[in-house]
Amino acid sequence: MRVIDRRPAKVASHVMDLELVPSLGRVVAGDWDDLGDVDVLVICAATALTASTSRAVYLAANAEIVDAIAARLGGWDGVVVMVTNPVDPLVARVARALGDRRRVLGYTFNDSLRLRLAIGHTLGVAADRVEAWVLGEHGDRAVPIFSRVRVDGEPVTLDPAQRSAAADFVHGWYRRHVALDSSRSSTWTSGAGLARMLAAGDGEPWVASLLLEGEYGLDGVAAGVPVTLGPGGVEQILEWELAPDELAALNLL
Repeated sequence: MRVIDRRPAKVASHVMDLELVPSLGRVVAGDWDDLGDVDVLVICAATALTASTSRAVYLAANAEIVDAIAARLGGWDGVVVMVTNPVDPLVARVARALGDRRRVLGYTFNDSLRLRLAIGHTLGVAADRVEAWVLGEHGDRAVPIFSRVRVDGEPVTLDPAQRSAAADFVHGWYRRHVALDSSRSSTWTSGAGLARMLAAGDGEPWVASLLLEGEYGLDGVAAGVPVTLGPGGVEQILEWELAPDELAALNLL
């Protein structure tokens, strides 16, 4: 693993921290000349966080940062995983710059984790027994998919009040978090989830932001959709059968 940042002290801090985890292998400071040896580039670079109620306010500043990174990727054939927010429009920008949408993925799994926690609370079960997904925008228009909820592998139907409570939890999480004015994001959850995403394979379904070309009725925008992943990025885009209201919500993006 190579850590790149324009601030040498920040790189040294990350390396000192990450090299203590044996499963990560060798962790060193890197630079852009190392790109040829890299299979996956994880983009976390971003402008400073503020106590904002929307990720969209960071688009202009973060697009400038991400565009500068994309300009360095000509001729490189690895996979980009976007963590910087707002993740969906930034995924679309880099996918267009690289000319290969299947090699540019956005990390959005935290939304699904929040839904699983909310459903677990509602049903009185541990969140790790719940399988549930959030598709669409990583933001206010995220779409909880209640038609595919499972507990211990068995389908579960939530009543309207339970669905409303779970959806409110997902849609209100970001605002509740930034209201703390802690000057940090959900870094621990994102780090753990990102590690799972990078290890995903063998046909395991995953949700990632992807530039779409007609899937789910969406074209020319990036949104979280179910996929299977492999060494080259997206291996398959899964078009799940959704409830009519879920599909309609996706088509509002």
